Parts: sequence; structure tokens; C-alpha cells
Amino acid sequence: MTALTNDHDLHDHDDHHHHEAEAADRYMFGFWLYIISDCLLFATLFATYAVMGQNFNNEITPYELFDLGFVAVETALLLLSSFTFGMAMLGANAENMAKMKFWLIVTALLGLSFLGMEIYEFVHFSHEGATPQTSGYWTSFYSLVATHGLHVTAGLIWMFFLFIHFNRDGFTNANKIRLACLSLFWHFLDIIWICVFSFVYLRGAM
Repeated sequence: MTALTNDHDLHDHDDHHHHEAEAADRYMFGFWLYIISDCLLFATLFATYAVMGQNFNNEITPYELFDLGFVAVETALLLLSSFTFGMAMLGANAENMAKMKFWLIVTALLGLSFLGMEIYEFVHFSHEGATPQTSGYWTSFYSLVATHGLHVTAGLIWMFFLFIHFNRDGFTNANKIRLACLSLFWHFLDIIWICVFSFVYLRGAM
């Protein structure tokens, strides 16, 4: 009787893990679909920028405003945040809460610094007369760069709520999946920013 009970418990345990694995696969598949839809969004914004990229209406040009050194620091902050997020993932995989939280905090600070520099840049450009209403070029510029900035903001908010989940529930499978999705999202934003830096800032400064 005991053996039958143990077999039954083992079977239930295996079924539970099987269902958890299926749920995780569905969750990740859905998140990949979201990433693909976001790629389409940014592809549309890049295409709009390419079309509007020469429409200055005899107004101020990016060549007059872009500071590649300033943008290089922004880029370095975001790329470094990818590394620190990777360190946080290693802490999560080892179920080391202190390590994971430390590196997530560093990642959040780097992300906030990036956003602060971006906001400063927008304010500076506006004071110089380059606003979204100035010309087609600046409309497409702000649309693309600000959309990326909004995604970074969403990632930081997501990070904050993950802290709450981990503090409340610890290293559950659901929390690990959420963290993995955020990691994927964060690295995706880095790739998009590299495209922005290359296609928008480097071209505009030449």
C-alpha cells in the first residue's frame, strides 16, 4: 500500500513539473511574439526616419546639434547595463538573492542614468530650436528615440515590480521566468539602441 501511495505521489509530482514546463514554454512563446511585434514597431519608425531624414525645411540640422561623445557615454551606460543584468541572471540561477538584487540595482541605476542623459539631450535640442514641430526630420527623430526611451522606462518599472515579487515569493519558477523575459527585453533594447546610434547619430553627425 505504501509503495502504491509513493508511486502515486511521484506520478503527481512528475505531472506537476510537466504542467509547469508547458506553462513556461507558452509564456516564453508569447513573449517572443511580443518581441517580434516590437521589432515591427521599430522597423516602421526606422523606415519613417529614413524617409523623413532629409526633410529639414531649412531649419536646424542634426549636424549642428549631435555630440557623439555625449551619445557614446549614453551607449556605454546601456551596454554596461546588459552586462550587469547578465550578472543578475547568474545570481538568480544560483538562487543567490543578495547577488541578484545587487546587480539588478546597478542595472536600474545605469538605466536611469541613460534616461537622464536622454531627457537632458531632448531639453537641450528644444532650447536650440529643434522640436518635433520644427521639421519632418525632427518629428521622426523624436518619435524613434523617445519610443526607445519609453521602452527603457517600462523595463525599469518592470524591474521594480520584480523586486516586489522576489521579496514576497522568492525564487519561484514564475519569478525566474519573469526575470528571464525581462532580461530578453533589456538585451533587445540594447540592440535597438545600437541601431539608433549607428543609423541616426553617426549619420546625422557626418
